[in-house]
Amino acid sequence: MIVKLQRILFGLSAAVVIVDFVWAMIGKFQIDLLAYAQLGLMSMALLAGGFYYQTKRAEPELAAMLMGASFLCLFSAAASMLNYFFLTLHGPRIDDILVAADRTLGFDWYSTMIAMARYPLLNEVFFRVYNMVLPEIALVMVALAWTGQVEKVYRYCVALGVGALIAIALWALAPSLGAKSLYTLPPEVVSTLTLSVTGDYGKALVALLRDGPGYISPSDLRGLIAFPSYHGVLALIVAWYGWHLRWLRWPLLLLNATVIVSSPIQGGHHMVDLLGSFPVTALALYLATLGETKESSAKLAVMVNKKQKFKIWPVPQGLLARVPYNIKKLPPARLSRH
Repeated sequence: MIVKLQRILFGLSAAVVIVDFVWAMIGKFQIDLLAYAQLGLMSMALLAGGFYYQTKRAEPELAAMLMGASFLCLFSAAASMLNYFFLTLHGPRIDDILVAADRTLGFDWYSTMIAMARYPLLNEVFFRVYNMVLPEIALVMVALAWTGQVEKVYRYCVALGVGALIAIALWALAPSLGAKSLYTLPPEVVSTLTLSVTGDYGKALVALLRDGPGYISPSDLRGLIAFPSYHGVLALIVAWYGWHLRWLRWPLLLLNATVIVSSPIQGGHHMVDLLGSFPVTALALYLATLGETKESSAKLAVMVNKKQKFKIWPVPQGLLARVPYNIKKLPPARLSRH
């Protein structure tokens, strides 16, 4: 099963890289080839290290860490490039529809931002938590491998990759850039809030959708997807797989619940962007867990949840002499249309 999951992971990466290569040749995009080549070499080096620890050292935990890192490095670069290519081929923008859906739910982004300006400390907490998702991804991957849940590492990576592809496909069919791309906040509110994504960022996304990607470099990529929120998908997947780590499950659940709550503010999202991340995550998790056996789940329960019980038994006289033993170590909205 491990080998099959590895093939799935690098099959996903290879498929996206091939699509990127063909589309780049046809579309004649301007691409920072040197930067992408460096990412590719880094990914190959991590992959080689993973194969070494899997085949020569028989250390599947280290192999899973390295191969997972290799996949995330290569796939994220290729998938973000693919997302940028869709700036030249996409459906009609749906932000107006999403604003109407938010109002039906009783949510007004502009009023929420005005209100948040009165709570700078809470906003600072949201800012810091919102930006912890990427470090959390690495933490969960390492922790799963460290606790011997090797198969879970690969399934976790599959879920992240499949979630990204679903989000990119939906965005290409009906692109949205978030509430941040529609509204202009008052200067006094902007100066009060510390934001991960600003109105200027939203205007830059509008320009990209209108004019095309321009020069594509991994050092200057922007998150294009508003609906469904991929940041929300990441937070949910991290919380789901973090639940298998007894000492991390509740902190991760709390952190990522806060990520979801803070995303309209820190990510400039419509509320329905976050709601859309739930079915996308459910589908990604379903596909990632196909073929998972009850036996592996039972093994996981033993490894993660079972506590060692120590008992004292009488030792028969002379036993140690006969049997060798070993000891083992264990204000009103100003709507700007761009």
